[in-house]
Amino acid sequence: MTPRQLVGKRASLILGLLLAACGDNGSSDVGCTGNCQSADPQRLEVANVQQIVAQAVAEAQAQNAKATIAVVDRVGNVLAVFGMSGAGTSATIDSGRATGNGLDGLSVVPSALAAIAKAITGAYLSSEGNAFSTRTASQIVQQNFNPGETGQPGGPLFGVQFSSLPCSDLNTRFPAQAGIGPQRSPLGLSADPGGFPLYKNGTVVGGVGVIADGKYSLDLDMGDRDRNLDELIAIAATAGFDAPADRRADQISVGGRTLRYSDVAVNDTSTGGHNTLTFSAASVLGGLMAVPGYNVATIIPGKLFGLAESGYAPATEAAFAGLDAFRLVDAGGAARYPPKAGTDGLLSASETTELLKQGIAVANRSRAQIRRPLNSQMRGSFVVVDTKGAILGVLRTRDAPVFGTDVAVQKARTALFFTLPQTASELHAAGSVSYIQPAGTPDTTVQFGNYADATNQFASTNVLGGRFAWSSRSVGNFARPFFPDGINGKPNGPLSKPFMEWSPFSTGLELDMVYERIVQHVLFVLGAASDVGASCAGPPGAAVPAAGFNPNTTVPAELGNGYQIFAGGVPVYRGNQLVGAVGVSGDGIDQDDMVAFLGVYNAGRALGGTIGEAPPPIRIDQLSIQGQNLRYVECPPAPFLDSSEQQPCDGK
Repeated sequence: MTPRQLVGKRASLILGLLLAACGDNGSSDVGCTGNCQSADPQRLEVANVQQIVAQAVAEAQAQNAKATIAVVDRVGNVLAVFGMSGAGTSATIDSGRATGNGLDGLSVVPSALAAIAKAITGAYLSSEGNAFSTRTASQIVQQNFNPGETGQPGGPLFGVQFSSLPCSDLNTRFPAQAGIGPQRSPLGLSADPGGFPLYKNGTVVGGVGVIADGKYSLDLDMGDRDRNLDELIAIAATAGFDAPADRRADQISVGGRTLRYSDVAVNDTSTGGHNTLTFSAASVLGGLMAVPGYNVATIIPGKLFGLAESGYAPATEAAFAGLDAFRLVDAGGAARYPPKAGTDGLLSASETTELLKQGIAVANRSRAQIRRPLNSQMRGSFVVVDTKGAILGVLRTRDAPVFGTDVAVQKARTALFFTLPQTASELHAAGSVSYIQPAGTPDTTVQFGNYADATNQFASTNVLGGRFAWSSRSVGNFARPFFPDGINGKPNGPLSKPFMEWSPFSTGLELDMVYERIVQHVLFVLGAASDVGASCAGPPGAAVPAAGFNPNTTVPAELGNGYQIFAGGVPVYRGNQLVGAVGVSGDGIDQDDMVAFLGVYNAGRALGGTIGEAPPPIRIDQLSIQGQNLRYVECPPAPFLDSSEQQPCDGK
């Protein structure tokens, strides 16, 4: 080695040490772009879970705190819940805005459920191409993006917190479907800092969630850096399983704004990533917990994602050959949603197959927005439903984030439901919902028919009678606390609460439709009610008078997992007849929109025009409301990896 080479090597070493001393940079990049899990399957072993829990307990002890800790695998199986002696048994949902509406202020949420929801969020939002935390979620679900910046539109995943719900008819549940994902989340996805993904060899294998401060909340202001107790304990828990530095949210920008991963690093913790506490020693400070509907009081290993044991496996249908596609499977490895004809007789099995095929083909060509390295392939889920909301097929790209599976179904059903001719009548028939205040007394009752009436009045015409084709993006336009979106001080859209009553825990129709199901599930875990049914749709569950809880909501039959209010769902037509809908989720919302829109368009062309997009004259973007045209779809410019085409959706 020459003197110059020696000096250069020493300089590089010194620079590396200085950078490491500046803070935690995560695990090193091993170059994973979606194939690492298949090439070298990873999972959380029992010893890994013990280490993660012990690291969290050690940090909590150093912070003089008592914590509840949950660890899940990538598909949401709860591998362990650990409660420290003296830890609070319940958490209060707190938006920081004291609205007293929706879930805001609910004070009986078991701490274990809060920790599980946070762990699931870290796992579900992440992949080999991106690592997102619950703090990331907080940034992208609020009324302005970034939170605290007025005059900015709502977060790009505005509304995603009410997905993977405990009543979802797509998500699985323990113990009946133990091991098979995607598992449900007790509170949907979480925006409360203190939930992170867990990685091994560059691939996400699960998540960890912590609650110690007694509040299930969010960060209202991204303009500062917090020293959040839950986040300190959770980031300490990730040591040795931390996300690759260049895949973290803070390396990814959306709309010109860098996302946030964490306000603290492992080096900011009291243990500094050098915990020596063993799990046996940690067990003196608390113990494993059984949570009804989620686990037993023992530690289990995670499942190998991408293999049948996880509920996700390669698609073997000949029609999907060469697409590198994946499907949902049951415990025996059989497809849960093989392509089939509509239950209403309006779509054939071959048409469903072609829609799925063309959707994944578009995704495979598309440039990802939220993945690293740059110019990575988009990853997402593609779903087809019929006019009754029945799932006709589910297909996914490799390494798509798990959250998108349920959300894609929600988006398809949303586009469908608002396009149906009977939308208003179904909302009137849905009944009402009454919120439970912290004192246990019902708040003002909300009639669902009022949402339908307000929507038609707002539009100055009957927009819910089947005359217009809605997308999930256009539904979202009506579901923001300001209309137009992001113009603070303007009145709310008709599907939203007024801003003084609004929070991410009380969004309007989206939350109200499933509020009773979430509360009933919380009461079930507390031993005060039976669990929710296998679908969010249908009549209310049994009343629980002792809890002051008397369900009144009949969720429309088409909305078996609730509905969603951000982009990526469009209806499917045969001429002027509505025959179904598709939904896409997993990447940037414009990418989701494009894959849904072009998937339908390309399927129609491949089938000789038998099906296709909604005719342009009936799309909701033809309607001007208060001087603003609603949006139907928005496609990104120059979106393809194999083409220089600039505006692929124009003229279609």
